[in-house]
Amino acid sequence: MLYWAAVFFIIAIVAAFLGFGGIAGAAASIAKILFFIFIVLFVLALIFGRKKPVR
Repeated sequence: MLYWAAVFFIIAIVAAFLGFGGIAGAAASIAKILFFIFIVLFVLALIFGRKKPVR
């Protein structure tokens, strides 16, 4: 998911450089949403992740 956030961020930068403001804004919004979803899932994985095996 972090990969796709980076991809949309790069698309936003290229679109903004070429003058496509609407596409740049939409791609930046998608990148921001994906990044925050990644952060939430990462924190949940740290909290509820692997436990020590029970013997």
